[in-house]
Amino acid sequence: MFESFDINFVIFGVMPYVALTVFLVGSIARYERDPFTWKSSSSQLLRRKQLIWGSILFHVGIIVVFFGHLIGLFTPIWVLDALGVPYGLKQWMAVLIGGPAGLAALIGGTMLLHRRLTDPRIKATSTVMDNLILILIWFQLVIGLLTITQSLQHMDGSEMIRFMEWSQSVVTWNVNAWMTVVDVNWLFKLHIFLGLIITTLFPFTRLVHIWSGFAAPFRYLVARSGYQVVRSRRRRPLEERRRAFDRRQGVDGPKAHAPAE
Repeated sequence: MFESFDINFVIFGVMPYVALTVFLVGSIARYERDPFTWKSSSSQLLRRKQLIWGSILFHVGIIVVFFGHLIGLFTPIWVLDALGVPYGLKQWMAVLIGGPAGLAALIGGTMLLHRRLTDPRIKATSTVMDNLILILIWFQLVIGLLTITQSLQHMDGSEMIRFMEWSQSVVTWNVNAWMTVVDVNWLFKLHIFLGLIITTLFPFTRLVHIWSGFAAPFRYLVARSGYQVVRSRRRRPLEERRRAFDRRQGVDGPKAHAPAE
């Protein structure tokens, strides 16, 4: 019964559809059932140290890496051919742009992970999923950088084309898509596997706030509620501003009394 079983089919042929289904259905269900948990749960108020530089490096690096993968994997191959873009040039762009971006994200992620695991207050307010997803992303970045060592051995772009064909075959429901990457280096396989695991866990972690980042511009333009929260920069004390207002109005308002001794 199991003689023809192939783990590659499970990981690269079945798991992508399971991960995408959980990703979409889980995100919708969480927004409907627990909308107040739909947030990044920032720990800035607990400790700013390491957060600014770590957050900037991590988020900028991750954004570049994410859109690099998105554009690189899902751009139809015929578009590259029509534009006359050599496969080797695209491979060099992936290495020269993705490498520094991945390194920046790894440095920032290391700072954030160290902060979360060593600061007593942040550690006490972190959930298991908070730590788990950050650790998985950290390992994913490490493995992604290690795959560059393999990419440098195929600078003609041949390996890159195989991953493009696999990605595009998955979204077009090609049941034989898994055969495209069955014999690639194990680092690439582990990189894809971890990516699918992170995609599956996405709805159950703080990563859901990424959806808000994509939706915010459209929500503001299309469905904004008509009010805006403004943070005042005025430095004068409230009592002094109240008295000035009363003088302009010609009335006496309530006085602020000091607490009883």
